[in-house]
Amino acid sequence: MKTIHKPLQEKQSIELAIGTFIITTVLFMFYIISNENATVLVIAWPFALAAILVNIIMFIHLADRFLHLPQQRKEIGFKILMLLSNIPITFFYYLMVMKS
Repeated sequence: MKTIHKPLQEKQSIELAIGTFIITTVLFMFYIISNENATVLVIAWPFALAAILVNIIMFIHLADRFLHLPQQRKEIGFKILMLLSNIPITFFYYLMVMKS
């Protein structure tokens, strides 16, 4: 029996990683532009917490796929790295806000 390699059709993880990066960056820019107005933080913190939760759920989903689809590990691993790349960026934004 021949195994046919079908590429993973899942695009939600990349869209999630890029979307949360863009929204987080825009909120950070609004905070800086607004002279560190606390109102922006009232909007940003709930979004950040929700984004963390959704990204954790997506990470668990991708990790499960990584374990069960060995022929697609390279592609799934790339998606996991894209998702995890938001952590240092968001941590940098957090440090910048806390120092101000």
